[in-house]
Amino acid sequence: MERRFIEEDFPINEVSKESVSEKSVRHGHISLLHVWWARRPLAASRSTNYAALISLQNNLEKEKSFIANLSKWKNSSNNDYLKIARKNILKNFNGDRPKILDPFSGGGSIPLEALRLNCDSYANDYNPVSTLILKCMMEYPKKFILHNSKTDDILSTTEDNILLKEFDKWQKWVIEESEKEIGKFYSEEKLYSKVATYWVHVMTCQNSLCRVEIPLLKQLWLDKKKNISLLLTVKNKNIFFKIVGPGHDAIPNEHNPSIGTISKGITVTCPSCQFRNKNTIIHELFKKNKIKQKMLVTILVNQKNRKSFRLADNKDISDFNNAEKFLEKKQKVLFKKWGIMPIPDEPVPSGGGKGAERAFNLKNYNINNWSDIYNKRQLLSIIILIDKVRDAHKLMIQTGYDEESSLILTTYLSLIVDRIISYNNTLCKWVSDGCFVTWPFSLSGLSFIFDYAESNPFSGSTGSWKSAVDWIKRTLIHLTDNFDYYGKVTNYSATSLPYDDGFFDAILADPPYYDNYPYSYLSDFFYVWLKRSVGFLYPELFSTPLTPKSNEIVLYADKEGGWDSGKMFFEDMLSKSFKESSRVLKNNGIALIVYAHKSTEGWEKLIQSILNSGLVVTAAWPIKTERKIRPRSNKSAALASSIYMVCRKWKKEPLGFYRDVKKELKNYLDVKLEQLWKEGISGADFFISGIGSAIEVFGKYEKVVDDKDNIISTKKLLNDTRTIVTDYAINKVIRGEFSDKISQMTRFYILWRWAHGEAKVPFDDALKMAQSVGVDLEHEWNKGFIIKDKDTIRVLGPSERDEKKMDDSVDLIDILHQTLLLWKNKKKKNVDEFLEEKGYKNSELFKRVAQAISESLSLESTEKKWLDGFLTGFKSDNFQSEVQSKLTFEEGK
Repeated sequence: MERRFIEEDFPINEVSKESVSEKSVRHGHISLLHVWWARRPLAASRSTNYAALISLQNNLEKEKSFIANLSKWKNSSNNDYLKIARKNILKNFNGDRPKILDPFSGGGSIPLEALRLNCDSYANDYNPVSTLILKCMMEYPKKFILHNSKTDDILSTTEDNILLKEFDKWQKWVIEESEKEIGKFYSEEKLYSKVATYWVHVMTCQNSLCRVEIPLLKQLWLDKKKNISLLLTVKNKNIFFKIVGPGHDAIPNEHNPSIGTISKGITVTCPSCQFRNKNTIIHELFKKNKIKQKMLVTILVNQKNRKSFRLADNKDISDFNNAEKFLEKKQKVLFKKWGIMPIPDEPVPSGGGKGAERAFNLKNYNINNWSDIYNKRQLLSIIILIDKVRDAHKLMIQTGYDEESSLILTTYLSLIVDRIISYNNTLCKWVSDGCFVTWPFSLSGLSFIFDYAESNPFSGSTGSWKSAVDWIKRTLIHLTDNFDYYGKVTNYSATSLPYDDGFFDAILADPPYYDNYPYSYLSDFFYVWLKRSVGFLYPELFSTPLTPKSNEIVLYADKEGGWDSGKMFFEDMLSKSFKESSRVLKNNGIALIVYAHKSTEGWEKLIQSILNSGLVVTAAWPIKTERKIRPRSNKSAALASSIYMVCRKWKKEPLGFYRDVKKELKNYLDVKLEQLWKEGISGADFFISGIGSAIEVFGKYEKVVDDKDNIISTKKLLNDTRTIVTDYAINKVIRGEFSDKISQMTRFYILWRWAHGEAKVPFDDALKMAQSVGVDLEHEWNKGFIIKDKDTIRVLGPSERDEKKMDDSVDLIDILHQTLLLWKNKKKKNVDEFLEEKGYKNSELFKRVAQAISESLSLESTEKKWLDGFLTGFKSDNFQSEVQSKLTFEEGK
């Protein structure tokens, strides 16, 4: 059977760079059409799709260079590159367009890129919101143009492109009709337009002698760049605000805008009496509906697009109150008109727990239904916009548009409303660093915030109708350019696909990541509104109260049986889905599976599912898909790479003997790990990449047995893999000749800093790392530098340790920490004496360990600063600093 290019080689570095830089693409990218979570980069999808569909080339370097260039965003619409790629794929399939399926299409990157390469692309997803987005990406752009144009030529300008022209016509109608009805509730000022309103939650101080109304603010900034902020003052048990900074009142000397009334742990300090209102009290007040909202600041923009601020006045409050009264009347009218409650009364996720459902905390703050995350004016603007979208569809039909064209145009109008909803809810922050409103989807859940920004949908700025239209139009231009065909989108479980055996030439899949994303719960944010805007056009997608969840392949612990039951369900469903993918894949077909879960347990479930399906892994490549700057704490572990695993329906070898497989594993990994090291893969990504490569070896056997015919478990083989990867990594980090002289605890410390930096890590992952270097984690935690905190492990640096508890230790890492504490206290003489006493004065081994740890830490790390300062005065003639090419695991860089 012919080998595909991706089974032999791949330009990891070049595609990784493009994939990471793509996160900043703002014009035309599909991420701007609609929110979806954990969307794969188009660069990685396009290049891996292509490499999986062409045969192995004689000139590897030339083809690698072409693939690297094909991955670039600027070449995603470059006909010169696309024609070559399409020609090569057709040649490999005897002139026929290969049939491609992504059974977990989600955000659609993989099937869209297959479509761009002129494949016969099929996108499937279980989630109805994702299914609708996929239709808008893959089906509707080309289908609408073919249906309504006399020519097949797709033009990319608004004036000539029939889809863009019609979209523009009807979006203008919707917003103009909406503004006639509710524009008065967003009154503007002479020479200024109202961009947003800044709100804050307010509670009563629980000191019975005080009872001041406290605004819940973590900080007081309005515009950090211009040094404009709020000043809070107390007079006669009342709190007043001023705006201070350039163009406003003077800034008092003692004013610190970074300090508000809320401290870490959600403790609210009363500005009047200094009473500390604890978080338990605050949660109780929310649940009793005793926390109010207050309009604080009006944010304006002038004709030169310069923003300014003023305190909210009586007119602002009156506009809002009038909108609230109008909402009471309007929702009754729309209920009769639509036949459904216009304001969503469906429940929000409960949150908490151990599985993916943990990503929500809304119910702690008395947010019980989806309507509760909006204020009254936001609700009014949303239901009016939806009403006009529905009216637009009715008018299209009345004026002669056919059903399909009307459906497509109305669906795109609903996507504008979805962008409005994204920026018009009480979870949207005012970003003082850049002076804009941001949506609440930066993380994998939805979290309550105490102060929020309410966008004006008629302003033209971020969060407005015009802004939403601009972004969607740019994406539509991209989606109608250089696509010769449209795709096919289906809404089925990946465990039960409506296709014959051997129907597809390739399966290109990005399955759910264990417990990373609660897709269905997150998408309910949009589902409840889409059901009202276009549900009548898609009864098959929007017939249930909320998105279907019973067969969703995500690890939820809120199922009957809890966490263990959730794990069994996930593994069983994932195995079934891979078996189903194998069924519909041709015997000579190829499968490409992408995975990026950070925990080894998640990886083990994936690997077991692949092995159970009968697929054989023939190659695995790590591609960096995450930016170094990510919206997560730098104390939390995460991966920067996704592993792309190539699989075949090859018949497995019936039996492998453990002694032979172990040798084969060691020999293969030595070669593969060297390749990964040269590509700059390191840290946690290196360990996961090693696991991905290992299943190329043991995954080809039906079973592996020892000399007594006992079956060797996958878990045992993965433990062997971790030991091999650990030994390789420590040799590289310490640079070989000293690695065998390092104690087990020191090895563990070095590897931890290299793999996880200063992050806390799930206990299971920490345990496996400890086992790979021979450390008994349970025996060591909470005695020295290893600390167990609930279900996580963290490793203490020298600044966190008690010097006295290390006095009797002879372990190198403890001696290093004691040395750094002495150095920090400026006891240079004591350092020399101490190192001489311990036998490490001018020790090359000691320096190598210190240097290795330093190179693994972020520039902001206190431990790194101490190490670098110490090492500056601790160089010997034969000590050379050699900085390893590394993929750091830093969260804040």
